Amino acid sequence: MKSDIEIARSCKMKRIEDVAKSVGIASDELEHYGKYMAKVPLSLIDEDQVSRNKLILVTSISPTRAGIGKTTVSIGLSMALNRIGKRSVLALREPSLGPCFGMKGGAAGGGYAQVVPMEKINLHFTGDFHAITSAHDMIAALLDNYIYQHRSEGFTLKEVLWRRVLDVNDRSLRNIVTGLGAATDGLPSQSGFDITPASEIMAALCLADSEADLRRRIENMVLGIKFNDEPFTVKDLGVAGAITVLLMDALKPNLVQTLEGTAAFVHGGPFANIAHGCNSLVATKMAMSLSDYAVTEAGFGADLGAEKFLDIKCRKAEIYPRVTVLVTTLRGLKMHGGLTEGNTREQEREALVAGFANLDRHVENMQRFGQPVVVTLNRYGDDTDEEISLLAEHCKLLGVGFAENNVFMKGGEGAEDLARLVVETIDKRGAKAINMSYADDETIEEKVTKIAQNVYGARSVILKKAAQKKLARIRAWGMERFPVCIAKTQFSFSEDPTQIGVAKNFDITIRDFVINGGSEMIVAIAGDMMRMPGLPKVPQAEKIDIVRGQIEGLA
Repeated sequence: MKSDIEIARSCKMKRIEDVAKSVGIASDELEHYGKYMAKVPLSLIDEDQVSRNKLILVTSISPTRAGIGKTTVSIGLSMALNRIGKRSVLALREPSLGPCFGMKGGAAGGGYAQVVPMEKINLHFTGDFHAITSAHDMIAALLDNYIYQHRSEGFTLKEVLWRRVLDVNDRSLRNIVTGLGAATDGLPSQSGFDITPASEIMAALCLADSEADLRRRIENMVLGIKFNDEPFTVKDLGVAGAITVLLMDALKPNLVQTLEGTAAFVHGGPFANIAHGCNSLVATKMAMSLSDYAVTEAGFGADLGAEKFLDIKCRKAEIYPRVTVLVTTLRGLKMHGGLTEGNTREQEREALVAGFANLDRHVENMQRFGQPVVVTLNRYGDDTDEEISLLAEHCKLLGVGFAENNVFMKGGEGAEDLARLVVETIDKRGAKAINMSYADDETIEEKVTKIAQNVYGARSVILKKAAQKKLARIRAWGMERFPVCIAKTQFSFSEDPTQIGVAKNFDITIRDFVINGGSEMIVAIAGDMMRMPGLPKVPQAEKIDIVRGQIEGLA
């Protein structure tokens, strides 16, 4: 079979004005980025149509290191809905350069279920990530300059909270010292870098519903602590307008297309293990405004991306999915069932059955939110009919719909059965609301505990001393009403990535809280989770090159 990039390159793409026309967008509304990409104005969002749209959320079981294929299934499902006569538009996150050149690869789908132009989407795209990186680091530079310029007046901060960001996996920059050198080179201080998808600017842009809302959020971002224990914010720095200017274009959703010409909005890119893991609110609402069935995806497993989609994004946007599609693979289920190298066929079967427990927990979690669940098997070539039948029968016993898909090999055609099942499920028992994990007026500790116990299955939550101090600060600043975003490994329900399947008898240790006053969420750091990933021994970058004028190695 051809590689992803070969398949994408062989596709005859529609010009972007034709894609726009297919969903009712006039060509003069587009801001072109070449022939096949464009930004669209927020004025196209139609709240009445948003309220009527049958939003579909795609999530998964706990992933393997190779992933489960949520993005590929999301793309294939949207194409399949159009193939069976339904109006569907897609909303996805943008890829980050870190994974593209690191370990996981790109995020434009795979096989015959991709968004294109694949190379541009996976690389610089329309510059949104660069704008977010520049805006975040501009704040860091302006803050350092403010402290330097006003030190003679006695101004200083007891604690600087604002770090820097970079869209590159660079473990060497996790902790740094700035301001070394001559006196004119600034004041020496400890700082560090997070990856751009973990930036509060990214979260705020993805949750903002307008330019004014984005500016308000930027003003409220907490940069440091004054000696009277009050927050020092971007508003105090007086530069919210300048930072909003840097983000004016980045706020507008990006319109592209699938390999079959389905309109797709690819916009925003927070990771779900260290941030809230959803594409932008405005991109989702744009897809809902222009279709009857919008398809969107939340990052990593349902315990991370889907929980945050429902508890944070839907709470903020006052939207809800009518159904959740839970993606699984036989390989993933076997891994969670303890499969090792060299197993016999019978041992593989036993591992598959044991791995159903991970699927069951995710189904149960989504049903607790009030979501009807459809399970779909992302089929691989070595999957056997016997194993698929075992999974189908198990789903039947659970009382949830099941459909295999083969979108990787067949594109939208490979998900037509899934599309029909999704439509039927929505028609018969589509969700009418969300049962949130917690109420706004509960304490941050109560919110974390409810997620840890009810979603992850933990015994209890342990708060380290640094986290306890932050809780007191959160209460003093009146921020307990904010939702919580737990930064946790994606490979396990616990904070230990080696506890696969369904972890038992574990506690969740919160070592710190990050106060996001602008994105209006409290990030709880669980276990050893870091906000700046490192590169593997053999990074994907070693495979990427230009051969005879064409990019090769992107995956």
